Amino acid sequence: MTVLFVFFALLNPDRAAEIFGSIQGWIIETVGWFYILSVATFLIFVVFLGISRLGAIKLGPDHSEPDYTYISWFAMLFSAGMGIGLMFFGVAEPVMHYLSPPVGDPATIEAAREAMKITFFHWGVHAWAIYAVVAISLAYFAYRHNLPLTIRSAFYPLLGERIYGPIGHTIDIFAVFGTMFGVATSLGLGVMQVNSGLEYLFGIPNTVFVQIILIAAITAVATISVVLGLDGGIRRLSELNMILAVSILFFVLVAGPTVFLMQTFTQNVGTYVADIISMTFNLYAYEPSGWLGGWTLFYWGWWIAWSPFVGMFIARVSRGRTIREFVIGVLMVPVGFTFMWMTFFGNTALHMIFVKGVTQLGDAVAADTTMALFQFFEHLPFSAIASLVATILVVTFFVTSSDSGSLVIDMLTSGGEEDAPVWQRIFWACTEGVVAAVLLLAGGLGALQTATIASALPFTVIMLLMCWGLIRALRIDVVKKTTLRTATLMPDMSHHGPDAWKKRLRTLIHQPNKSEVDQFIQNTVKSALNEVMQELKKRNMEARVQDGDDGRVWLEVLHGEEIDFFYSVRPRPHTPPAFVMRDTKKERSEKLKFFKAEVHLSEGGQDYDVMNWTKDQVISDVLDHYEKHLQFLNVVR
Repeated sequence: MTVLFVFFALLNPDRAAEIFGSIQGWIIETVGWFYILSVATFLIFVVFLGISRLGAIKLGPDHSEPDYTYISWFAMLFSAGMGIGLMFFGVAEPVMHYLSPPVGDPATIEAAREAMKITFFHWGVHAWAIYAVVAISLAYFAYRHNLPLTIRSAFYPLLGERIYGPIGHTIDIFAVFGTMFGVATSLGLGVMQVNSGLEYLFGIPNTVFVQIILIAAITAVATISVVLGLDGGIRRLSELNMILAVSILFFVLVAGPTVFLMQTFTQNVGTYVADIISMTFNLYAYEPSGWLGGWTLFYWGWWIAWSPFVGMFIARVSRGRTIREFVIGVLMVPVGFTFMWMTFFGNTALHMIFVKGVTQLGDAVAADTTMALFQFFEHLPFSAIASLVATILVVTFFVTSSDSGSLVIDMLTSGGEEDAPVWQRIFWACTEGVVAAVLLLAGGLGALQTATIASALPFTVIMLLMCWGLIRALRIDVVKKTTLRTATLMPDMSHHGPDAWKKRLRTLIHQPNKSEVDQFIQNTVKSALNEVMQELKKRNMEARVQDGDDGRVWLEVLHGEEIDFFYSVRPRPHTPPAFVMRDTKKERSEKLKFFKAEVHLSEGGQDYDVMNWTKDQVISDVLDHYEKHLQFLNVVR
């Protein structure tokens, strides 16, 4: 399909541009309300997840820890989610709304205030709520239920095993198309701005031909990053992006009207919070114009088209975080930085126009939005250096968008496999560049906008169904947790002798090594599990005991169509407490580590140790958990 689209647009660009225009017009007139209502639903849904008791559930097993530090996590969120768009629209959008507002008189103080409110609206929590819906769904089903890291997995509560058939393939195909056109739109915007920067700095012509050459060159750089992988390439580039972005943001704050910017930032945030509900549902039904399709619907379509890509990427780097932590991090931190960016750049530009009288900046933005940022820097100190840094930043954002998108499409087309062949990633990186080039040839910015809005329409329906499936799965998870905590248990079967407390004290103080724990698991735990298995089989139930390579053993009781029971004991290393470990050298501390025989259920580690328990006590613990599991099944039937 992608190949057919590319050939059609190359062979008949005028006809392609005409079709793009017709599609965009139909969507705006007919289903614009559907986009608005859907995005509002996504925001309400994500906020509900964050503030409800569902927020305590981890995106992974209960014992999992985050793979990345907060700084690396925030850097990758920001670079994947917004990057190029901030550079392209940071100056241009506020100025364009100021000069041509959807309602009211242009070039007034009220128009300036409204321009910043609209800009905040387009770049605020709605965009990140869209990403969060996809990211939470993917991370939850992939890392907590061991399903493939693909869009289809979010439909397991609705479709069951059918996600591996034609329906699942169709869902992932729509996700691939959305990702392809969403990333291609960003690459198209990015390369147009890189070309403008090179024209401003070095006099290189600003033409489609040059832009295609730039796409080829920067895609080649992105391919290198793709080959290096997530930790070696994307993470380091993302951190470089953050350093450059913070530097240029701080420069604008200091070089611009600093006090005015701090005042407007505070007021802009307050206005945004106060008016967010009315803006969310505003379709301009009483003042019909093409403004909504060119701006709000384009943004909503862009974010939705990007959501398979950004959502899967965010899911990939968010394993081990709770849903509440995820929602707060995704909605607050990138949005806070984005609001600072839009205020410092946008309000500085507006200040130049209506306070300092630099009207030529407004004329330059109206004539060519890609030159807005560089025309803006002309009126600040060190303009050449700032423009050079901005151009480099656009290039690095371009690279991170391309290689992140390639990684995601590669995972979608390989069934969630994270270690697919390198040549496959290279193929998708090159394909994204080709699609971006074709869209530029077929109509420039207008074609990019139309492809984004059109490709997002079917995926909007998919996202609404994802919300439904996720709620169903999370509800079962909460019911199970509650049942495990509150169910009535059988009396303890163990017999306590007069010196039982001494044995308990020895167990508390002793720090067993790996071989001791392995021996206990094989001799005592496995024997206990085998006895339970044999007794279950006598009652015509299907059960099995198995060993793992790392020393673990587990019991599975199969319940057919219902959820199976799983009980495992595994050796896990721990660092001794401070009163035990006196030597802080790294190599010595590794030797001092002790092991526990920890109980794990299907949800993950239960954070308690059964080392030195008797066989009867282990059997009693297994039956306690099995009784809770049976009670859980009765509740959800």
